[in-house]
Amino acid sequence: MEIKREQYIRRLVEQRRNGFIKVITGLRRVGKSYILNKLFYRHLINEGFSNDHIIQVELDRMENKSLRNPDKLYEHILSEMIDQDEHIVLLDEIQLVSEFPQVLNSLLHYDNLDIYVTGSNSRFLSSDIVTEFRGRSREIHVLPLAWTEFLEAYQGDKGKAWEEYYTYGGLPQVVLASSRNEKADILDELYRLVYIKDIVERSKIKDQENLSELVSVLASQTGSLTNTAKLANTFSSIKKTKMSEGTISRYISHLEDSFLISKAERYDIKGKKYIGALRKYYFEDTGLRNVILGFTQTEVNHLMESIVFNELRYRGFSIRVGVIEQNYTNEKGSRAKKQLEIDFYAKSHDKSFYIQCTLSLKDTEKRLQEERPFMLIRDSYRKIIIVEDDVIPHYDENGIFIIGIRDFLADKDILN
Repeated sequence: MEIKREQYIRRLVEQRRNGFIKVITGLRRVGKSYILNKLFYRHLINEGFSNDHIIQVELDRMENKSLRNPDKLYEHILSEMIDQDEHIVLLDEIQLVSEFPQVLNSLLHYDNLDIYVTGSNSRFLSSDIVTEFRGRSREIHVLPLAWTEFLEAYQGDKGKAWEEYYTYGGLPQVVLASSRNEKADILDELYRLVYIKDIVERSKIKDQENLSELVSVLASQTGSLTNTAKLANTFSSIKKTKMSEGTISRYISHLEDSFLISKAERYDIKGKKYIGALRKYYFEDTGLRNVILGFTQTEVNHLMESIVFNELRYRGFSIRVGVIEQNYTNEKGSRAKKQLEIDFYAKSHDKSFYIQCTLSLKDTEKRLQEERPFMLIRDSYRKIIIVEDDVIPHYDENGIFIIGIRDFLADKDILN
């Protein structure tokens, strides 16, 4: 089974010959090497690019072990240049090369080299390396399979596809597994033996137990506003252990560096500014989030926000948690203000819109609750409510667009 991943091939093609190092990032086992070495390579050949002008090195292969020496890799690439015409360099698992930043920076001096690299979490994705390449690289971040990619690969009962997707996520290896038990086992092994091990080794964390506990807390609070103070209180009152805000902040930074989680900041829509320290965290893959909790909190209402959040990222939007103030009269008859939340304020270079996620709008009070923040917004950006129910996409009397989650995920042009 081949998953085409056309979104990422298109992005790689768009960045051809731009003079930057193209850095393909993402969770381990998300398919970075497959995209670079199989799909992109094949695209280049099909487009007529000469095979002898593609310099491809898979550094995790035993036969290429000697090329992990930076001097030998550099010499090898220069020796493979057969003329002054354009050559494309594909380097997989570049973090296996010591001093690889110097190698890549030196290769940038050759105008006829177009360079693409992948790397894994052990060092390549840490913030110091990102800083080192600032201004000289372009990142192509690979997410787990989007819904449309998942359907392309999924070979099970189509009637159960949605449940499988929000329960076991979109890591290709998991999607292609033949049974639910196998999917759960793969996710458990990836989390314990790959992701956590990576973070512990790279960041030299001595208290792995507290790190794992923090990940569990974040998983159980997916989509809820939190900050380091609230998390520290959770450890003190519920976990009966102390964990300082500084340690929590560092651990969260490590989790973000490894792409296990991503954050959405609160944004004042009227004031057009970010608000305070409260934020939401979402897991990059719902399957990993669910296995952390032993599949005990897999109700779709917990997971819809995460799926929409990652779908918006897949489509190239930056995402914030919208906040808007409402004036009201309190019980004492005095004027007061309260903050209403909009799940997502999504923005790209040419469009912005607001999204609420909810299971259903069949209840009148629930509909009013979801629409109330929208009615306070005075701009003309599109307002959308995504429901878990299967509904015919339509605008209601307030100009709010109502659509089912599967229709939203299936139509990449729905936001245009």
